[in-house]
Amino acid sequence: MKTSEANNASPTWIPPKERLWVFGAIIVSVLFVLWELWSLIHLPSATVHNRRFEQTFKSFGSNARLALFFVLANYVLVFIVKLRIWEQWSNVKRWIVVLLRFAKRWHTPIAIVAIALILLHTVAVFMYGFKFDFNNISGLLALLVLLPVPVSGLFRYKRLDRKWHLRSGLAFAVLFLIHAFL
Repeated sequence: MKTSEANNASPTWIPPKERLWVFGAIIVSVLFVLWELWSLIHLPSATVHNRRFEQTFKSFGSNARLALFFVLANYVLVFIVKLRIWEQWSNVKRWIVVLLRFAKRWHTPIAIVAIALILLHTVAVFMYGFKFDFNNISGLLALLVLLPVPVSGLFRYKRLDRKWHLRSGLAFAVLFLIHAFL
């Protein structure tokens, strides 16, 4: 009787294999954000409005950019593996599949850390002074598009997202690349 009840029970939101890493990333990210927010709030006003403070929020953004490239590598590697050119280079394909497994395993924890860095970057930019220019507006649009990505990622675990995680993630990726490189 217990085995039939276990089969009929709905799966958890986060699979047990990933749960430890996801919750670990959430805890590390929350602690890091709280620590950095505390240190940002306690900076003197002269330091916040100094040109050198610009390097502080740029470093948050740069670290978030590196993490997001790792997160987006998952989709790039899936695309590469699906190409039909790998019949001749089966050895290379094996290595790409190994990289893909690694990228899939760390996709969610690294994305959580990246969101924490993006949050810190946004707070520091607003502390420094938000100007209505192309760079700040593109970053704000990217942030707004990022908001549904983690929520749809949770629905993705239960196959309820109808590809919204992929769509909103790719829209964020385009706006993020515009913000980061233009």
